[in-house]
Amino acid sequence: MTYRKYYSTRQTPQAMPMPGAGQVPNAAGGYAWAVDDWAQMDRFLVLGSEGGTYYIGERKLTVENAQAVHRCIQVDGVRTVRRIVEISAAGRAPKNDPALFALAMAAGVGDAATRQAAMLALPHIARTGTHLFHFLAYVEGFRGWGRALRRAVAGWYTAMPAEKLAYQAVKYQQRDGWGHRDALRLAHPKAPTAQHDAIFYWMVKGWAEVGDEAHPEPALRQIWALERARRVADVHEMVGLIERYDLPWEAVPTPWLGEAPVWQALLPKLPMTAMLRNLARMTANGTLQPMGAEMRYVVERLGDKQAIAKARIHPIAVLAALKTYAQGHGERGSLQWQPLAPITDALDAAFYLAFGNVEATGKRIVLALDVSGSMDGGVIAGVPGLTPRVAAAAMSLVTAAVEPHHTIVAFAAQAGGGYGGQFGPGDPAMPPVDISPRMRLDQVVAKMQAIPMGGTDCSLPMRWALEKQVKADAFVVYTDSETWAGPVHPAQALRTYREKMGIQAKLVVVGMTANGFSIADPQDTGMLDVVGFDAATPQVISDFIAG
Repeated sequence: MTYRKYYSTRQTPQAMPMPGAGQVPNAAGGYAWAVDDWAQMDRFLVLGSEGGTYYIGERKLTVENAQAVHRCIQVDGVRTVRRIVEISAAGRAPKNDPALFALAMAAGVGDAATRQAAMLALPHIARTGTHLFHFLAYVEGFRGWGRALRRAVAGWYTAMPAEKLAYQAVKYQQRDGWGHRDALRLAHPKAPTAQHDAIFYWMVKGWAEVGDEAHPEPALRQIWALERARRVADVHEMVGLIERYDLPWEAVPTPWLGEAPVWQALLPKLPMTAMLRNLARMTANGTLQPMGAEMRYVVERLGDKQAIAKARIHPIAVLAALKTYAQGHGERGSLQWQPLAPITDALDAAFYLAFGNVEATGKRIVLALDVSGSMDGGVIAGVPGLTPRVAAAAMSLVTAAVEPHHTIVAFAAQAGGGYGGQFGPGDPAMPPVDISPRMRLDQVVAKMQAIPMGGTDCSLPMRWALEKQVKADAFVVYTDSETWAGPVHPAQALRTYREKMGIQAKLVVVGMTANGFSIADPQDTGMLDVVGFDAATPQVISDFIAG
């Protein structure tokens, strides 16, 4: 009898815990390390829990993440609030909703110091009217309308200059069953100026009459223009209101949003995020034409690195825009368009610009993509069709674009190879993937979706590299960490690779879902666990690999 077949610290099947390593069962039936609450909170703040994962439903995943945030608040609420602000204000997350939810929890369940910190942080997290409405919808799940909350919400309105407040009122009118009228009636802000007082009056009661002449107060002219826009019957008058009074597209009545002249007037005033969201609409209605001035303007803006950084454009927003635009039809509805190649190419380039400067290490890097069945469950940040496996490929290309010495592989099922491709002919399920940064992201997405899926075995990259004698300084694995199918744990496979190849290779695990597991051994300083699609992740990976 070979006793080590059943108990070994060097080679343990993933369906069993490594002896003495402190592993826990993951959701797939294998064993991994539990990330601590602070790491899980980071994952939640960046990735959210929309759609759940392959193994964990949306409700359960949300509850687990909320409980982790709750525990962080109980341990150190002020630190929790600082972390929420840090990730939100830096634009590192694709959506602000998880940060607003976590802040609402801190404002409701934290101690006095935490609640005070949360109220002070409100304008830094709730930067728009929509953000404020989300926060108000969340916070009522944790507390009532006491003096501190009233004061914080009132301060959100009174601290803004009157013209900026008017813009917020015009652009963001209601969301989640909340409007400015509701917030003002509960917060009772004291208007600091006569202009604020007039804006508050309009928010609550509206204007009974709207004259033909613009309002004499500059701060109120945009509100006057909105009221006029609701009454106009001529496209030229609508265009004039947009051009003279900087009306945002949200203030344009729906019947006019199909008119190309209206969008030609809106385009120079559109914030970057709004431009991304409306590229398809502007192509469909003829605003964007091949070789036209408007198309050249869009391409130029998408190539402006400083503008992308200033607008806090997250890579996910660009990827979502590219994915939708390149397919020529929406995920919902009947809108169709013929994509313009220069815009598709500009979106592709903008994706890399949105990550900022990523420095090359010059090291030999294996980028290993988990394309197993579980990576096709759920979505990233609520973007339809953006599964973790597709997002992993896009994320890996950021590193591949700057690192001259890399190879991309995927642990997938070979034809007839069964789970993980391990039980059939050919390579042990680690085929090189013919994608590169020279390809457009929409082409990469199509290739990833065509790779056959199998079971998850995150030890395969290291085992494959050892078998093929591939010299690697680092393995970067993009996964949901729901590994279960292998004869050895990933951490053990890495240590064997180090011993036999004589290379102190590092392992970076990029978590693509907000679950609580990692294949990176927290006791090994050569292993790192990071959050996928945090805009800061590629540089963190580079810094870690470079030492």
